[in-house]
Amino acid sequence: MSAVGVGVIGAGVISDAYLKSMQSFPDLNVLAIGDLRPEAAKAKAEEFGIETHGGPEAVLGHPDVEIVVNLTIPIAHVEVALAAVAAGKHVWSEKPFSLDQESGLKLLATAQDAGLRLGCAPDTFLGPGLQTARRIIDKGEIGEPLTALTLMQSPGPESWHPNPAFLFQEGAGPLFDIGPYYLTALVQSFGPVAAVAGLGSKSREKRVIGSGPLQGQEFDVTVPSHVSAIARFESGQSSQSIFSFDSPLPRTGFVEITGMDATLALPDPNNFAGEIKIRRRGSEDWETIADPKATAERGTGVLDLARAIREDRPHRATGALAFHVVDVMASITESIETGAFVDVTSTVEVPAVLPDDWDVHAATL
Repeated sequence: MSAVGVGVIGAGVISDAYLKSMQSFPDLNVLAIGDLRPEAAKAKAEEFGIETHGGPEAVLGHPDVEIVVNLTIPIAHVEVALAAVAAGKHVWSEKPFSLDQESGLKLLATAQDAGLRLGCAPDTFLGPGLQTARRIIDKGEIGEPLTALTLMQSPGPESWHPNPAFLFQEGAGPLFDIGPYYLTALVQSFGPVAAVAGLGSKSREKRVIGSGPLQGQEFDVTVPSHVSAIARFESGQSSQSIFSFDSPLPRTGFVEITGMDATLALPDPNNFAGEIKIRRRGSEDWETIADPKATAERGTGVLDLARAIREDRPHRATGALAFHVVDVMASITESIETGAFVDVTSTVEVPAVLPDDWDVHAATL
Protein backbone atom coordinates (compact mmCIF):
# COMPACT_ATOMS: atom_id res chain seq x y z
CA MET A 1 0.00 0.00 0.00
CA SER A 2 1.00 3.64 -0.40
CA ALA A 3 0.10 7.05 1.01
CA VAL A 4 -3.30 8.37 -0.06
CA GLY A 5 -3.29 11.33 -2.45
CA VAL A 6 -5.19 14.36 -1.20
CA GLY A 7 -6.29 17.57 -2.90
CA VAL A 8 -7.73 20.64 -1.19
CA ILE A 9 -10.44 22.90 -2.61
CA GLY A 10 -10.69 26.16 -0.69
CA ALA A 11 -7.66 28.23 0.29
CA GLY A 12 -9.28 30.26 3.06
CA VAL A 13 -8.44 30.72 6.73
CA ILE A 14 -9.15 27.13 7.83
CA SER A 15 -6.89 25.62 5.15
CA ASP A 16 -3.77 26.51 7.16
CA ALA A 17 -4.73 24.20 10.02
CA TYR A 18 -5.61 21.35 7.66
CA LEU A 19 -2.48 21.66 5.56
CA LYS A 20 -0.18 21.84 8.56
CA SER A 21 -1.63 18.67 10.04
CA MET A 22 -2.07 16.67 6.84
CA GLN A 23 1.47 17.33 5.70
CA SER A 24 2.71 15.87 9.00
CA PHE A 25 0.91 12.54 8.39
CA PRO A 26 3.05 9.98 6.52
CA ASP A 27 -0.11 8.22 5.29
CA LEU A 28 -1.30 11.33 3.38
CA ASN A 29 0.26 13.02 0.37
CA VAL A 30 -1.08 16.54 -0.33
CA LEU A 31 -0.80 16.87 -4.10
CA ALA A 32 -2.92 19.85 -5.16
CA ILE A 33 -4.85 22.88 -3.97
CA GLY A 34 -7.53 24.80 -5.85
CA ASP A 35 -9.74 27.81 -5.26
CA LEU A 36 -12.15 29.97 -7.23
CA ARG A 37 -9.43 32.58 -6.69
CA PRO A 38 -6.43 30.84 -8.30
CA GLU A 39 -4.10 33.45 -6.82
CA ALA A 40 -5.15 32.35 -3.31
CA ALA A 41 -4.44 28.73 -4.20
CA LYS A 42 -1.06 29.72 -5.60
CA ALA A 43 -0.13 31.56 -2.41
CA LYS A 44 -1.03 28.53 -0.27
CA ALA A 45 0.82 26.21 -2.63
CA GLU A 46 3.95 28.29 -2.35
CA GLU A 47 3.64 28.55 1.43
CA PHE A 48 3.18 24.81 1.95
CA GLY A 49 5.23 23.45 -0.96
CA ILE A 50 2.31 21.96 -2.91
CA GLU A 51 3.17 21.20 -6.51
CA THR A 52 -0.19 21.66 -8.27
CA HIS A 53 -2.47 24.67 -7.84
CA GLY A 54 -5.13 26.62 -9.71
CA GLY A 55 -8.91 26.59 -9.81
CA PRO A 56 -11.01 23.72 -8.42
CA GLU A 57 -10.38 21.78 -11.62
CA ALA A 58 -6.71 21.50 -10.67
CA VAL A 59 -7.83 19.19 -7.86
CA LEU A 60 -10.80 17.49 -9.51
CA GLY A 61 -8.76 16.57 -12.57
CA HIS A 62 -5.62 15.39 -10.76
CA PRO A 63 -5.29 11.65 -11.47
CA ASP A 64 -3.56 10.84 -8.17
CA VAL A 65 -5.95 12.69 -5.87
CA GLU A 66 -8.12 10.10 -4.13
CA ILE A 67 -9.69 12.34 -1.46
CA VAL A 68 -10.89 15.89 -2.06
CA VAL A 69 -10.79 17.99 1.12
CA ASN A 70 -13.62 20.46 0.66
CA LEU A 71 -12.88 23.67 2.62
CA THR A 72 -15.22 26.00 0.75
CA ILE A 73 -17.84 28.24 2.40
CA PRO A 74 -20.90 26.37 3.77
CA ILE A 75 -23.26 27.29 0.95
CA ALA A 76 -20.88 25.61 -1.54
CA HIS A 77 -20.19 22.41 0.41
CA VAL A 78 -22.72 20.19 -1.36
CA GLU A 79 -22.03 21.58 -4.84
CA VAL A 80 -18.28 21.00 -4.51
CA ALA A 81 -18.75 17.57 -2.93
CA LEU A 82 -21.04 16.48 -5.77
CA ALA A 83 -18.46 17.68 -8.31
CA ALA A 84 -15.78 15.67 -6.52
CA VAL A 85 -17.94 12.54 -6.49
CA ALA A 86 -18.65 13.04 -10.21
CA ALA A 87 -14.86 13.13 -10.71
CA GLY A 88 -14.55 9.77 -8.94
CA LYS A 89 -13.09 11.14 -5.69
CA HIS A 90 -13.88 10.41 -2.06
CA VAL A 91 -14.76 13.61 -0.19
CA TRP A 92 -13.98 15.12 3.18
CA SER A 93 -15.95 18.33 3.82
CA GLU A 94 -15.69 21.03 6.42
CA LYS A 95 -18.85 21.37 8.47
CA PRO A 96 -21.71 21.69 8.00
CA PHE A 97 -22.27 18.70 5.70
CA SER A 98 -25.14 20.53 4.01
CA LEU A 99 -27.51 23.40 4.74
CA ASP A 100 -30.68 21.31 4.68
CA GLN A 101 -31.92 17.75 4.69
CA GLU A 102 -32.83 17.57 0.99
CA SER A 103 -29.40 18.45 -0.39
CA GLY A 104 -27.67 16.33 2.25
CA LEU A 105 -29.70 13.25 1.33
CA LYS A 106 -28.96 13.84 -2.34
CA LEU A 107 -25.23 13.92 -1.62
CA LEU A 108 -25.38 10.75 0.50
CA ALA A 109 -27.29 8.88 -2.20
CA THR A 110 -25.04 10.09 -5.03
CA ALA A 111 -21.88 8.99 -3.23
CA GLN A 112 -23.39 5.63 -2.30
CA ASP A 113 -24.41 4.96 -5.90
CA ALA A 114 -20.86 5.83 -7.01
CA GLY A 115 -19.27 3.58 -4.39
CA LEU A 116 -17.42 6.53 -2.86
CA ARG A 117 -16.99 7.60 0.76
CA LEU A 118 -17.99 10.85 2.42
CA GLY A 119 -16.42 12.24 5.56
CA CYS A 120 -17.07 15.50 7.33
CA ALA A 121 -15.88 17.71 10.15
CA PRO A 122 -15.86 18.02 13.01
CA ASP A 123 -13.12 15.50 13.61
CA THR A 124 -12.33 16.95 17.03
CA PHE A 125 -14.16 13.98 18.57
CA LEU A 126 -11.29 11.83 17.24
CA GLY A 127 -8.81 13.79 19.35
CA PRO A 128 -7.45 12.33 22.59
CA GLY A 129 -9.63 14.66 24.67
CA LEU A 130 -13.08 13.46 23.63
CA GLN A 131 -11.85 9.92 22.93
CA THR A 132 -10.61 9.67 26.52
CA ALA A 133 -13.88 11.10 27.83
CA ARG A 134 -15.82 8.56 25.75
CA ARG A 135 -13.79 5.70 27.27
CA ILE A 136 -14.46 7.03 30.79
CA ILE A 137 -18.20 7.10 30.13
CA ASP A 138 -18.16 3.68 28.45
CA LYS A 139 -16.35 2.19 31.49
CA GLY A 140 -19.23 3.33 33.71
CA GLU A 141 -17.23 5.80 35.80
CA ILE A 142 -20.17 8.23 36.01
CA GLY A 143 -22.83 5.57 36.11
CA GLU A 144 -25.60 5.57 33.54
CA PRO A 145 -25.42 8.86 31.56
CA LEU A 146 -28.65 10.81 32.04
CA THR A 147 -28.43 14.42 30.87
CA ALA A 148 -26.08 16.96 29.33
CA LEU A 149 -25.57 20.72 29.44
CA THR A 150 -23.56 22.62 26.81
CA LEU A 151 -22.80 26.33 26.55
CA MET A 152 -21.12 28.29 23.77
CA GLN A 153 -21.38 32.04 24.31
CA SER A 154 -19.29 34.77 22.71
CA PRO A 155 -19.67 38.32 21.38
CA GLY A 156 -19.31 36.91 17.86
CA PRO A 157 -16.43 36.46 15.40
CA GLU A 158 -16.76 39.78 13.55
CA SER A 159 -14.12 41.42 15.78
CA TRP A 160 -11.31 39.14 14.55
CA HIS A 161 -12.44 37.38 11.36
CA PRO A 162 -11.36 39.33 8.24
CA ASN A 163 -14.52 38.42 6.28
CA PRO A 164 -17.19 37.33 8.81
CA ALA A 165 -20.44 38.10 6.97
CA PHE A 166 -21.05 34.47 5.94
CA LEU A 167 -20.89 33.44 9.61
CA PHE A 168 -24.13 35.38 10.24
CA GLN A 169 -26.02 34.14 7.21
CA GLU A 170 -27.60 30.96 5.87
CA GLY A 171 -25.54 27.90 6.73
CA ALA A 172 -23.84 29.51 9.70
CA GLY A 173 -24.84 31.55 12.71
CA PRO A 174 -23.79 30.06 16.04
CA LEU A 175 -25.99 26.98 15.50
CA PHE A 176 -24.60 25.81 12.15
CA ASP A 177 -21.09 27.22 12.66
CA ILE A 178 -20.36 26.03 16.21
CA GLY A 179 -23.24 23.65 16.90
CA PRO A 180 -21.70 20.69 15.01
CA TYR A 181 -18.87 20.42 17.56
CA TYR A 182 -21.18 20.24 20.56
CA LEU A 183 -23.90 18.14 18.93
CA THR A 184 -21.39 15.63 17.60
CA ALA A 185 -19.90 15.30 21.08
CA LEU A 186 -23.39 14.68 22.49
CA VAL A 187 -24.14 12.00 19.89
CA GLN A 188 -20.89 10.29 20.87
CA SER A 189 -22.12 10.14 24.47
CA PHE A 190 -25.85 9.44 24.06
CA GLY A 191 -26.37 8.19 20.51
CA PRO A 192 -28.71 9.66 17.88
CA VAL A 193 -31.19 12.47 18.58
CA ALA A 194 -34.91 11.71 18.37
CA ALA A 195 -36.58 15.13 18.83
CA VAL A 196 -35.67 18.77 19.46
CA ALA A 197 -37.14 22.13 20.39
CA GLY A 198 -35.50 25.53 19.95
CA LEU A 199 -35.82 29.27 20.46
CA GLY A 200 -33.83 31.84 18.48
CA SER A 201 -33.23 35.58 18.46
CA LYS A 202 -31.05 38.32 16.97
CA SER A 203 -29.56 41.10 19.08
CA ARG A 204 -29.18 43.36 16.03
CA GLU A 205 -29.85 43.28 12.30
CA LYS A 206 -26.41 44.51 11.19
CA ARG A 207 -22.86 44.03 12.43
CA VAL A 208 -19.54 45.72 11.70
CA ILE A 209 -16.29 44.06 10.62
CA GLY A 210 -13.71 44.80 13.30
CA SER A 211 -10.38 43.96 11.65
CA GLY A 212 -8.60 43.42 8.36
CA PRO A 213 -8.96 45.20 5.01
CA LEU A 214 -12.78 45.32 5.32
CA GLN A 215 -12.73 46.88 8.80
CA GLY A 216 -15.65 49.21 9.39
CA GLN A 217 -17.95 47.69 6.76
CA GLU A 218 -21.47 46.70 7.82
CA PHE A 219 -23.12 43.42 6.90
CA ASP A 220 -26.58 41.92 7.40
CA VAL A 221 -27.42 39.32 10.04
CA THR A 222 -29.96 36.97 8.44
CA VAL A 223 -30.08 34.04 10.92
CA PRO A 224 -30.55 33.85 14.71
CA SER A 225 -27.42 34.93 16.55
CA HIS A 226 -28.62 33.25 19.76
CA VAL A 227 -30.16 29.78 19.90
CA SER A 228 -31.41 27.81 22.90
CA ALA A 229 -32.18 24.15 22.26
CA ILE A 230 -33.24 21.03 24.07
CA ALA A 231 -32.91 17.52 22.66
CA ARG A 232 -34.29 14.10 23.46
CA PHE A 233 -32.16 11.18 22.37
CA GLU A 234 -33.37 7.81 21.10
CA SER A 235 -31.94 6.31 24.29
CA GLY A 236 -34.22 8.52 26.41
CA GLN A 237 -31.57 10.92 27.71
CA SER A 238 -31.84 14.68 27.22
CA SER A 239 -29.65 17.77 26.78
CA GLN A 240 -29.90 21.54 27.00
CA SER A 241 -27.69 23.79 24.86
CA ILE A 242 -26.99 27.46 24.19
CA PHE A 243 -25.27 28.63 21.01
CA SER A 244 -24.75 32.39 21.06
CA PHE A 245 -22.88 35.17 19.27
CA ASP A 246 -24.68 37.73 21.46
CA SER A 247 -22.95 37.38 24.81
CA PRO A 248 -20.44 39.93 26.15
CA LEU A 249 -19.33 37.14 28.49
CA PRO A 250 -17.31 34.57 26.52
CA ARG A 251 -17.99 31.06 27.74
CA THR A 252 -16.96 28.28 25.39
CA GLY A 253 -16.06 24.65 25.65
CA PHE A 254 -18.66 23.94 28.34
CA VAL A 255 -19.91 20.35 28.08
CA GLU A 256 -21.11 18.45 31.14
CA ILE A 257 -22.46 14.91 31.08
CA THR A 258 -24.36 13.99 34.24
CA GLY A 259 -24.68 10.35 35.22
CA MET A 260 -26.22 8.46 38.11
CA ASP A 261 -22.97 8.58 40.10
CA ALA A 262 -21.04 11.64 38.89
CA THR A 263 -20.86 14.55 36.47
CA LEU A 264 -18.11 14.63 33.84
CA ALA A 265 -16.79 17.92 32.42
CA LEU A 266 -15.50 17.27 28.91
CA PRO A 267 -12.81 19.21 27.03
CA ASP A 268 -13.87 21.92 24.58
CA PRO A 269 -15.39 19.98 21.64
CA ASN A 270 -13.86 22.55 19.28
CA ASN A 271 -10.41 21.35 20.40
CA PHE A 272 -8.62 18.02 20.21
CA ALA A 273 -7.44 17.83 23.83
CA GLY A 274 -7.94 19.31 27.27
CA GLU A 275 -8.65 18.52 30.88
CA ILE A 276 -11.37 16.07 31.86
CA LYS A 277 -12.86 16.65 35.30
CA ILE A 278 -15.26 14.65 37.44
CA ARG A 279 -17.42 15.58 40.40
CA ARG A 280 -18.62 12.49 42.16
CA ARG A 281 -21.89 12.15 44.08
CA GLY A 282 -21.40 13.54 47.58
CA SER A 283 -18.22 15.46 46.74
CA GLU A 284 -17.96 19.25 46.85
CA ASP A 285 -14.93 19.40 44.58
CA TRP A 286 -14.03 18.73 40.96
CA GLU A 287 -11.20 16.27 40.34
CA THR A 288 -9.05 16.30 37.20
CA ILE A 289 -8.83 12.67 36.10
CA ALA A 290 -7.17 13.09 32.70
CA ASP A 291 -5.38 15.75 30.67
CA PRO A 292 -4.54 14.16 27.32
CA LYS A 293 -2.44 16.07 24.82
CA ALA A 294 -2.93 16.25 21.06
CA THR A 295 -0.14 15.77 18.55
CA ALA A 296 -2.30 16.78 15.57
CA GLU A 297 -5.49 18.68 14.95
CA ARG A 298 -7.79 19.33 11.97
CA GLY A 299 -7.24 16.74 9.30
CA THR A 300 -7.29 13.81 11.72
CA GLY A 301 -10.59 12.70 10.22
CA VAL A 302 -9.09 12.82 6.72
CA LEU A 303 -6.36 10.49 7.96
CA ASP A 304 -8.87 8.04 9.45
CA LEU A 305 -10.82 8.15 6.18
CA ALA A 306 -7.66 7.47 4.16
CA ARG A 307 -6.59 4.56 6.33
CA ALA A 308 -10.12 3.14 6.25
CA ILE A 309 -10.13 3.23 2.45
CA ARG A 310 -6.84 1.31 2.29
CA GLU A 311 -7.86 -1.13 5.06
CA ASP A 312 -11.41 -1.62 3.71
CA ARG A 313 -13.05 -0.81 7.04
CA PRO A 314 -15.59 1.81 8.15
CA HIS A 315 -14.28 5.29 8.87
CA ARG A 316 -15.56 7.23 11.88
CA ALA A 317 -16.42 10.81 10.93
CA THR A 318 -18.88 9.67 8.28
CA GLY A 319 -21.20 11.59 6.02
CA ALA A 320 -24.08 9.83 7.76
CA LEU A 321 -22.97 11.14 11.16
CA ALA A 322 -22.53 14.66 9.79
CA PHE A 323 -25.92 14.49 8.05
CA HIS A 324 -27.60 13.44 11.29
CA VAL A 325 -26.13 16.52 12.98
CA VAL A 326 -27.40 18.68 10.09
CA ASP A 327 -30.81 17.06 10.47
CA VAL A 328 -30.74 17.96 14.17
CA MET A 329 -29.78 21.59 13.44
CA ALA A 330 -32.34 21.95 10.65
CA SER A 331 -34.96 20.52 12.99
CA ILE A 332 -33.98 23.04 15.68
CA THR A 333 -34.37 25.79 13.06
CA GLU A 334 -37.81 24.42 12.14
CA SER A 335 -38.77 24.42 15.81
CA ILE A 336 -37.67 28.06 16.15
CA GLU A 337 -39.92 28.94 13.23
CA THR A 338 -42.94 26.87 14.29
CA GLY A 339 -42.75 26.97 18.08
CA ALA A 340 -43.24 23.20 18.27
CA PHE A 341 -41.18 20.12 19.03
CA VAL A 342 -39.77 18.57 15.85
CA ASP A 343 -38.96 14.89 15.34
CA VAL A 344 -35.52 14.14 13.89
CA THR A 345 -36.14 11.56 11.17
CA SER A 346 -32.56 10.38 10.56
CA THR A 347 -30.54 8.11 12.79
CA VAL A 348 -26.92 7.00 12.89
CA GLU A 349 -24.67 4.37 14.40
CA VAL A 350 -22.16 5.80 16.87
CA PRO A 351 -18.63 4.95 15.65
CA ALA A 352 -16.28 2.84 17.72
CA VAL A 353 -13.57 4.52 19.76
CA LEU A 354 -10.10 4.65 18.24
CA PRO A 355 -7.63 1.93 19.25
CA ASP A 356 -5.40 2.88 22.17
CA ASP A 357 -2.32 2.66 19.93
CA TRP A 358 -3.72 4.78 17.10
CA ASP A 359 -0.89 7.09 16.03
CA VAL A 360 -1.45 9.88 13.50
CA HIS A 361 2.27 10.10 12.77
CA ALA A 362 2.85 6.40 12.12
CA ALA A 363 3.41 5.23 8.55
CA THR A 364 0.86 2.42 8.24
CA LEU A 365 0.14 2.31 4.49
